[in-house]
Amino acid sequence: MRRLIVALAAATLASAAIAGDMATPDEAKAMSQKAQSAVNTMGAEKAYAAFADPAGGFQVKDLYVFCVDMDGVVTSHAKKPELVGKNLLEFNKYGDFLFKDMVAVAKDKGEGWVDYKWPYPGTDEIKPKTSYILTNSAGVFCGVGAYK
Repeated sequence: MRRLIVALAAATLASAAIAGDMATPDEAKAMSQKAQSAVNTMGAEKAYAAFADPAGGFQVKDLYVFCVDMDGVVTSHAKKPELVGKNLLEFNKYGDFLFKDMVAVAKDKGEGWVDYKWPYPGTDEIKPKTSYILTNSAGVFCGVGAYK
């Protein structure tokens, strides 16, 4: 019985540690605003390099920056550079056309939240996530997402 209690306590502490490493939607919005400023002041190429650099200040907790043009083509992705150049407008693996929704928000308002479902890190569980996207001087939008 004592081993079971110790195991449960260890699992609870591990879950709490993982949750503590997860960012909030407010933190995602703040990083998205920081990314917009970086593109506007440094230019897209230098900003994209900063987004991809783990020491560049744009990868904190589980946050990272992705950028997409108004046709749905990925222009920058800090965690999956292999997506750069791919059109994700029709992507709907988890029940949402999230990139269509993002493009619509970018074209309509220039910024805002987009809700969708996405796999939770380290698991196969699909959870609600939200990204704050902002257009910038490069004519694309960049976003940062957080789990709800």
